[in-house]
Amino acid sequence: MSASEHRFTPDERRASGWLAAIFALRMLGLFLILPVFAVHARTLHGAEQVTLVGLAIGIYGLTQAALQLPFGWASDRFGRKPVIVAGLLVFALGSFVAAAAEGLTGVIVGRALQGAGAVSAAVTALIADSTRETVRTKAMALVGGSIGLVFALSLVAGPWLYAAIGMGGLFALTGALALGGIAVVLWLVPDAPRHAVPPSALRWTQVVAHPELLRLNGGIFVLHLVQMAMFVAVPVALVEHLGLPVQRHGWVYLPVVLASFVLMLPPLLWGERAGRVRAVFLGSVALLALTLAGLGWWWQVPAALVGLLLAFFVGFNILEASLPSLVSRVAPPSAKGLALGVYNTSQSLGLFAGGALGGWLATHWGYAAVFHVCAAALLLWLVLAWPMRPPVRQRAAPASPDGPASAAV
Repeated sequence: MSASEHRFTPDERRASGWLAAIFALRMLGLFLILPVFAVHARTLHGAEQVTLVGLAIGIYGLTQAALQLPFGWASDRFGRKPVIVAGLLVFALGSFVAAAAEGLTGVIVGRALQGAGAVSAAVTALIADSTRETVRTKAMALVGGSIGLVFALSLVAGPWLYAAIGMGGLFALTGALALGGIAVVLWLVPDAPRHAVPPSALRWTQVVAHPELLRLNGGIFVLHLVQMAMFVAVPVALVEHLGLPVQRHGWVYLPVVLASFVLMLPPLLWGERAGRVRAVFLGSVALLALTLAGLGWWWQVPAALVGLLLAFFVGFNILEASLPSLVSRVAPPSAKGLALGVYNTSQSLGLFAGGALGGWLATHWGYAAVFHVCAAALLLWLVLAWPMRPPVRQRAAPASPDGPASAAV
């Protein structure tokens, strides 16, 4: 296979870059709020009900999980761009509702609307439509890397912006970024080929009952369950054992995340070029399992904590880039949006379940138990993922006619 097959074409580069920017801009608005919302919520009417504070934070994930499938299905039937634009409009509306809210109830309504703009499946499907399989993982890595970078930057910038423009300003900024994303979709992202749409029942059967897709969807559920659960404990460790106040945690996350981007690329690209995608994938799951087990034993040791966080982000970013690429290869082309909708629903449910599980474990069993249970979940994922077959690449360009997926992962 020639080296040129592993390089982006101009259209692929433009589509991947701008769609990654849409993801990043949308997530920037959400992540900027994370470091400060729990503190700000105490100043709102209704904050005496702690359950409402938790609901304001978590309802975004619930409405997103509920609507990923409808948005993915709609993108298969009506096209990716119209669905993405509609979702970003709903997301922007929710942001402005939350910005204008004077009590927690209004914030909850706004956050629910933000989650209802569930465009992740449609955006991911558009990236898959716009790229060849030889560069698709690289495109997904660009998206995952941009989100990780935005996450780290938000942990640093969120408290500063909150002091400058307040929570209402942060929500309004989120809405403005979403509207900017609409302009990007309409005028800067190239159009992708459309595929014939088979009967709905057939597409649902192809997606929901597909054993390899079930394995991948279970994987993204575990990955994000672990992500949310461990970050119940990590901030406490940074405060108690590194002596860092919350507002300085970003100075740990930022270099760790940046270094992880550099370290993730060689194995990711080698796996694609050498046909060792399966080995890199399973190795990354094993790395995460060992990392979480190590955190369970050494989370109170500052040097070990930082080193293990770096290892976590390397494995996490590799899997975050690989999983949607593998789903897009396995899924029938005409049901790609639906398949990625199921995938993103599993991701959202994992985020919700991880937060709940991490909080319960920390309360009843301590922070070390959070890490050990996460390690056990990752070990179970490794066992279930072991039978996966290496993906068989189709060399057709994106514009060529597509038949059913020729191979499972």
